[in-house]
Amino acid sequence: MELSEVVSNAILSAYNGGLLNVNLSSPPAGEAPGPSGAATSPILTSNDALLFHEKCGTLIKLSNNNKTAERRRPLDEFNNGVVMTNRPLRDNEMFEIRIDKLVDKWSGSIEIGVTTHNPNNLEYPATMTNLQSGTIMMSGCGILTNGKGTRREYCEFSLDELQEGDHIGLTRKSNSALHFFINGIDQGVATPLTPPVVYGVVDLYGMAVKVTIVHNNNHSDRLRRNNAILRALSPEGALRRAAPAAQAEPERLLFHPNCGQKAAITHEGRTALRPHATDDFNHGVVLSSRALRDGEVFQVRIDKMVDKWAGSIEIGVTTHNPAYLQLPSTMTNLRSGTWMMTGNGVMHNGTTILDEYGHNLDRLKAGDTVGVVRREDGTLHFFVNGMTQGPAAWNVPPGVYAVVDLYGQAAQATIVDDVEVPPVPEPLPEGNNQASPSSPSSGAGGSDLRFHQLHGSNAVITNGGRTALRHNCRSEFNDAIVISNRALRDGELFEIVIQKMVDRWSGSIEAGVTAIRPEDLEFPNTMTDIDYDTWMLSGTAIMQDGNTMRNNYGCDLDALGTGARIGMMRTAKGDLHYFINGQDQGAACSGLPPGKEVYAVVDLYGQCVQVSITNATGPMDNSLATSNSATEKSFPLHSPVAGVAHRFHSTCGKNITLEEDGTRAVRAAGYAHGLVFSTKELKTEEVFEVKVEELDEKWAGSLRLGLTTLVPGDMGPGAGGGPGLPPSLPELRTKTTWMVSSCEVRRDGQLQRMNYGRNLERLGVGSRVGLRRGADDTMHILVDGEDMGPAATGIAKNVWAVLDLYGPVRSVSIVSSTRLDEPEGTQPPSPSSDTGSEGEEEDEGEEHGPEGQDQVAVMPTALEFLENHGKNILLSNGNRTATRVASYNQGIVVVNQPLVPQLLVQVRIDFLNRQWTSSLVLGVITCPPERLNFPASACALKRAAWLLRGRGVFHNGLKICEKFGPNLDTCPEGTILGLRLDGSGGLHLHINGLDQGVAVPDVPQPCHALVDLYGQCEQVTIVSPEPGAASGKSTGTQGDMEKADMVDGIKESVCWGPPPTASPLKSCEYHALCSRFQELLLLPEDYFLPPPKRSLCYCESCRKLRGDEAHRRRGEPPREYALPFGWCRFNLRVNPRLEAGTLTKKWHMAYHGSNVAAVRRVLDRGELGAGTASILSCRPLKGEPGGGFEEPGENCAPPREEQPPPVLLSPSLQYAGAETLASKVQFRDPKSQRTHQAQVAFQVCVRPGSYTPGPPSAALREPPDPHFSPAELEWVTKEKGATLLYALLVRVE
Repeated sequence: MELSEVVSNAILSAYNGGLLNVNLSSPPAGEAPGPSGAATSPILTSNDALLFHEKCGTLIKLSNNNKTAERRRPLDEFNNGVVMTNRPLRDNEMFEIRIDKLVDKWSGSIEIGVTTHNPNNLEYPATMTNLQSGTIMMSGCGILTNGKGTRREYCEFSLDELQEGDHIGLTRKSNSALHFFINGIDQGVATPLTPPVVYGVVDLYGMAVKVTIVHNNNHSDRLRRNNAILRALSPEGALRRAAPAAQAEPERLLFHPNCGQKAAITHEGRTALRPHATDDFNHGVVLSSRALRDGEVFQVRIDKMVDKWAGSIEIGVTTHNPAYLQLPSTMTNLRSGTWMMTGNGVMHNGTTILDEYGHNLDRLKAGDTVGVVRREDGTLHFFVNGMTQGPAAWNVPPGVYAVVDLYGQAAQATIVDDVEVPPVPEPLPEGNNQASPSSPSSGAGGSDLRFHQLHGSNAVITNGGRTALRHNCRSEFNDAIVISNRALRDGELFEIVIQKMVDRWSGSIEAGVTAIRPEDLEFPNTMTDIDYDTWMLSGTAIMQDGNTMRNNYGCDLDALGTGARIGMMRTAKGDLHYFINGQDQGAACSGLPPGKEVYAVVDLYGQCVQVSITNATGPMDNSLATSNSATEKSFPLHSPVAGVAHRFHSTCGKNITLEEDGTRAVRAAGYAHGLVFSTKELKTEEVFEVKVEELDEKWAGSLRLGLTTLVPGDMGPGAGGGPGLPPSLPELRTKTTWMVSSCEVRRDGQLQRMNYGRNLERLGVGSRVGLRRGADDTMHILVDGEDMGPAATGIAKNVWAVLDLYGPVRSVSIVSSTRLDEPEGTQPPSPSSDTGSEGEEEDEGEEHGPEGQDQVAVMPTALEFLENHGKNILLSNGNRTATRVASYNQGIVVVNQPLVPQLLVQVRIDFLNRQWTSSLVLGVITCPPERLNFPASACALKRAAWLLRGRGVFHNGLKICEKFGPNLDTCPEGTILGLRLDGSGGLHLHINGLDQGVAVPDVPQPCHALVDLYGQCEQVTIVSPEPGAASGKSTGTQGDMEKADMVDGIKESVCWGPPPTASPLKSCEYHALCSRFQELLLLPEDYFLPPPKRSLCYCESCRKLRGDEAHRRRGEPPREYALPFGWCRFNLRVNPRLEAGTLTKKWHMAYHGSNVAAVRRVLDRGELGAGTASILSCRPLKGEPGGGFEEPGENCAPPREEQPPPVLLSPSLQYAGAETLASKVQFRDPKSQRTHQAQVAFQVCVRPGSYTPGPPSAALREPPDPHFSPAELEWVTKEKGATLLYALLVRVE
């Protein structure tokens, strides 16, 4: 008999036996198990479901509502990973887990079984097989009872050989027999006598790192399990069981040696290249050496590009085995079994199925990465630089091979190991109706409305039934009807949001209701073909049973675009109402049979490709109650006052990123920690308004907004938020706060009013929400310009607007303005300001513009860089940020709008690369830049160009001024450079807001600002335009400077120093003394941040002046640490490319005592680690101190140790700065010639989970910090990379 027949029979018998039955719920109580012998369990309610017990092994981390257990530090520790169920197992109840993650470092793997021990009373052992009583475990392929082997060969499967995605289960039968199941297959009786009360237990031992409990009533879990069963019964699975040693799959992904005619495989199968890439542009197809596992990411890095051809790398999967495939010249020519991402689209068998899918692969550079993964549910996802581009294809069969086409510009690529990509959101369970933001939900009212599993032939249902799309949307325009999973109740709204459209077809979405049950509906090409019991809206026409009843209804579905929301509702009177973006369009038709069930139906026709059910779906509330009379369909829209745009304050929630100069806020992760504030107090009758930019439909809840008396700066500056900022607005109770959430009004978290205005849960993309403090001390909410009336009274005078980007609302942008006579508020943070600021410094003072300014011009549109630029430039951030991605030249960018007289156009230097010399060039050109062919550097421009380079001014390549202003080659990161035309056409240079005078008189107009990212300068960002002062009246012009300021070099110190009111430290003698000691250490300046972020003093007077609290919380989970009172902090620079600013916000803060001789070595290394103790020992203080540093003793090598010594840290500097840990030295102050004692320490960020808290080990002369528990005062870590240097601390006595 052929092997294929054996497998087919096995699958058939497994199916007949119930193993593959998709309905895995159990029979009623008392009913026997199915014929397969597999025990089934009743469908459990949420509070009765099996979960992991909160008490578990010391290295276990629980997540996913205690359904998932993971062993921390899996590459360092192999045991202490025991978890147990939260309750005893019932008779015939299945306890089943899925293996989510394995590592290949250890021998041995997962163990599973039962125990009579109650987890509340159990002292968990390092491994469960150490328990000597009441325990039965399956380990490998044998059974252990109380730690001793009772059955050596229990089954043919070994737990040590299972893979990620495999399932393991057990059940205690009513006859007391214990059975184990592997991928749903009963392995027989493990032991005939099992105690009546037992708990399930799992030991995440050795290779096993992460598991998740599987519930049979969960569709997603059933799908994974059935896939695992199919995999177990497949020929490959059978061969693995028959001869595991001979058929073991290779651990590493490699390229197959059979490759395209012009391709070659090198580096042991890891690298593919086209050796003659400049001669040929195709025949570069390479495939993986083996099929991809489900969930396995295949990712390659582009090593080499050529700029001769058009097009670039293409990546995808194919069902064809590379050993037998006749490779085509390009993979998109293959007409079967192939899915490829090419450019920014997706092709299936040579036909485009998705247009504008994701990031354009043709724009990638050397060093970028692309990847592909097939998930267990059959969806295909692509990744660009580690970021998921979303689902690209569905129903992709298992066992596909990865394929890369080195096409066009792509010349070489290498497979990347240890890929960590953002997890793709799991599909929703079908029965999940909870409205908690921690899980995707249907929103208010807990609606269970979904799309039915029956649908048109071209429709696909995803996201747990909440999303519907039409695949092959470029080649198919109909056959994509979807219908609700149940009938609508009277007064219940069914609302969808359009998520994707194409411009290929005419016509668009059609929506309505039908009395035909989904099971009885033979889905036609389009729903208007149905001739009975169906009511549809198509364009502006209301149709019943395929005939037009009414034209020119109040809305046009063909005119709606992406982000528009469409709802439908049948009233109790039998009227059908449509809602567009939450607005009732009035009765579309009447006479729907009131006693007959109707289902919502949507036809994804023509241009409409994808829709999702919104959180607004469910019973209507009072805010949307309508009458049968005329309905208002439009409201007077509020027009923002002309003036300076509002901005968000730099103090914000830790998940918030501020963009576009503080006018846009984005929640980067999670569903909470999304607080943002206005920069200034709201004036009476002033409106603060935002527009919803992006929604994440997987979360429930709503945007929250209100007014607060809390001064945002008191919580600490810097994106990422002060440590005291709560995760959500209702928890903001340190100061009086009024807020609106959904349709509820609260004060300090306490409910004041219900059913206020329109429900904020119904906001969609493009919706506008505003706040206004009335003259009568009332708070008003505006939605799409309509005032909802007073929400609260008795509002304080000095209040700030506050918003909480909670749940589905992911990003908003400000659309309102403050009045022109109001000075501009606090500047938003720059990318370089994140590093080195932990939210302890107070906000810098507001900079008021000089009085007596001339009338200024207003830029008609937003400034950005032109798409025509140097070939090494990459634009981002809405073309407001320019980055040079290669070499040192070819970095010219031009601002899109001509300079307007008296308008200051500014750019900020974001990043400098010190390996080059020279830096950026600034200037103007008067020729049209749109079609200009830019040279390698701006200095090669020979016509219509005026440039500022170094300290010189150049015209058409010739120097016309020798020494103008400061040297641009010495500008540090964070410097803001500006250009302004005065009324007479003179070109002014501004540096950090200071006018350096006229650089070029009588510049022809129109002219465009130009920036050349040359040499050291690798990234700049446009800063919002600001009106410039008239010449001669600005506080910083040359005419107002003292004569001494005109001496060469003095002007530079004016530019680079902090503003006069930026810091109180100028008058602090202790700060000056510590700074002089730090200078004596002769440390390179590049290790430290530039002013004004360079240092912060924590002496008694400075900290009281700022109002610093003694302790703060930081990290995930938050952990307390003490501020370094009595010390002076010098902030260290972190490479911005490491994204340490974002990384370290999740880390804890601690201190490490050091000595002066070890400081340089630690800074050179970049982290604390083995050997941070100096090989130089400082002599103890004795006798009369001498001048300068004490001479060190003899050099001596440290004793050889088998393991590196641990690093000692503490959340308290009172302990870490003790003399036994931070030795003192004497030095003579070069200014006063007095002798002082000094200590040094490091402030470091520590990765959570990498250290062990414990009691102090050092002998102390004084008692430790009483604020911290003595049992957690000292943190010990041995892990490399667990610390990141944050600041150097100095204390002088």
